Amino acid sequence: MNLISEPLASQQPLAEALISDFDAVRHLYTGSALETESWTARAQWLHEHEDQRINRKALVEKLRLYNQQHNPASEVEDALDLLERKETLVISGGQQSGLFTGPLLVIYKAMTIIQAARQASHELSIPVVPIFWIAGEDHDWEEVNHAYFLDSALDVERIRIVKDQLNKNSVGYTSVEKSEWRSALQQLADLLPDSEHKQGLLHQLEDAVAKSATLTDCFAKLMGLWFGKYGLILLDSSDPELRQLESEVFEQIIIKNDELEVAYKKSAAQLQEQGIDPQADVAEDAANLFYIYEGQRLLLFKKEGRFEDRKGIISLSKEELIEESQLHPERFSNNVLTRPLMQDMLLPVLGTVLGDGEIAYWALTGQAFHVMGLQMPLLLPRMSFTIMEPKVQRHMKQYGFSFVEARQHFKELRQTWLTSQEPVPIDTRFAELKGDIEQLYTPLIQELGSMEKGLSRIGDANLHRILQQVDYLRDKSAQAMEHKHEAVLRQWDRVQQSLFPQDSLQERVYNVFTYLNRYGPNWIDSMMELPYLTAIEHRIIEA
Repeated sequence: MNLISEPLASQQPLAEALISDFDAVRHLYTGSALETESWTARAQWLHEHEDQRINRKALVEKLRLYNQQHNPASEVEDALDLLERKETLVISGGQQSGLFTGPLLVIYKAMTIIQAARQASHELSIPVVPIFWIAGEDHDWEEVNHAYFLDSALDVERIRIVKDQLNKNSVGYTSVEKSEWRSALQQLADLLPDSEHKQGLLHQLEDAVAKSATLTDCFAKLMGLWFGKYGLILLDSSDPELRQLESEVFEQIIIKNDELEVAYKKSAAQLQEQGIDPQADVAEDAANLFYIYEGQRLLLFKKEGRFEDRKGIISLSKEELIEESQLHPERFSNNVLTRPLMQDMLLPVLGTVLGDGEIAYWALTGQAFHVMGLQMPLLLPRMSFTIMEPKVQRHMKQYGFSFVEARQHFKELRQTWLTSQEPVPIDTRFAELKGDIEQLYTPLIQELGSMEKGLSRIGDANLHRILQQVDYLRDKSAQAMEHKHEAVLRQWDRVQQSLFPQDSLQERVYNVFTYLNRYGPNWIDSMMELPYLTAIEHRIIEA
């Protein structure tokens, strides 16, 4: 396994600045992961403010129950024992619970959390445990109900669990029927190429599915199967047991809601002054909380002293909402702006692992942390990889282009190669032909128009039809060239579909079972041996 770093710039200026130019964003974030003093200061702050968080023992008790059910590795039990000790800190990170764990980036995020916890523990000489926050409370079913794979025809295929007339309940509370699981498993069996690993992987997945009522359950069991041995603790944000502990936090968010709204707006204004559009919506009068009513997760807004959803389904005074948070915390849920606050009230978060987009929207929360008497944890970029199979490596070497060149100019590179194979320059020749036709035809049309006006219009229409026919012949000629070089162009297509499916990075599209099937069930363990990197740097793995 050969590792190559590529200078692939982040699409998010805040994520790039977090590592390469921290002084430019120091007012938005607490500290830099590249500064030793930031780690020391954050650890000291957490130890001094231990009493401000939810009771440790009560939290660990809830996490034990959840992990015994989905992630029962002895290493996880050891990590939970450590978490009970007041000197232990946490590296966290999370993701939505996608079908079969969703895109590869989920795997890379878990790897980063584990490795960052190891490094922090070594550097600070204190116990630091990794925790993966499963966002089971999210309700956008269409964002999580699918997984993508590359089929033998080099098409990107989607496996999807469809729900008709689905209400906006949390994914963690949305049941998946046995027939729906069977259909998804059969589609996966049909899509995965035959390999020596395929049947074993399908059996593992079938076992996880058989014990899962929801996507979140299956997600947790798979993550436990792969990462439990590394002591990765799982936390499900939709866990009703956890909600009981969160009651007092929801109460504080409601009491301080107006102050929080001002804080989010202030941070958004700071970003706009720097010419940066806020990554998350800071809506007017937003409470930044959801209320679950009859299976619907309703976003709350403030109107004339009351908390209401946009459809007018519920309407509660502040006092009524506070009482609800005390009696029925399971009816409440965070949005992207309050989830960081909840995480910090539950866990002694030394640092949290984020993708580029998440780093950008966390910039909106700095002032809100202060309102809650908190301090933002250190933000750590998720490690980023592209797996480059041998065939792809050979094709790229044969046609002489790099990963970065392909990322930026693939279509142009492909067309340049195809054009170089033409016996005649098709586009040039047809452009010349159209120019000659227009040059000869235009004076004739003008002469005919001087005889009778109607002939000028007929001549223009006739010229248009002739030029259309020239274009038609040009397109047919281009198709003939494509057909003539079909075998080679499939090699180009393999490169594109392998590295940049749907014009995106591989890690944002393809599911991990693609690579487990190709390289074996120990592939994740081999990835865990790669060196940890705190910089925003994309790495190519020549498999």
